[in-house]
Amino acid sequence: MAFQLRRVVTGHDKNGKAVVKMDGTPTSVSSMREGVTGCVVWQSEGLPVDLSEDGGQIEDMGLRKVGTEHKHGAVFRIVEYQPGCAPRNHRTESIDYAVCLSGEMDMELDDGVTVKLKPGDVVVQRGTIHNWHNRGKGPCRMAFVLIGAELPSIGGKQLKAGG
Repeated sequence: MAFQLRRVVTGHDKNGKAVVKMDGTPTSVSSMREGVTGCVVWQSEGLPVDLSEDGGQIEDMGLRKVGTEHKHGAVFRIVEYQPGCAPRNHRTESIDYAVCLSGEMDMELDDGVTVKLKPGDVVVQRGTIHNWHNRGKGPCRMAFVLIGAELPSIGGKQLKAGG
């Protein structure tokens, strides 16, 4: 089955009343690598986020180009991993909130520890090197919110992003 997602985005009309601004399938769905499909649902610039608008159309912030993380903002992404998908060992310059929505996922850390995640499990990823492996029989869908952060210094040495 193709990756499908419904996104509802709210905002305000010219009188300040809450309204639905977008309701439908986002067009930002793309293949991230072999066996991995994702969608940037939304992203934002800076903190606190400026929610000002003039009551008219709003920009689709899911269409703005962004890397894995957004150093000076936040990214909300849904990712679907097929069984046996290509792994990617990495560290992001962000604090990541992850929720397993469906399927099962193994989170591997660089110390060799593997944690099995099932639907409803949550992870707070604090700038650590990690890898996602779907060793299950079906797809796994994960939700991620990545908020730009400074990586920690350990023993006076600044950790770097990447793998």
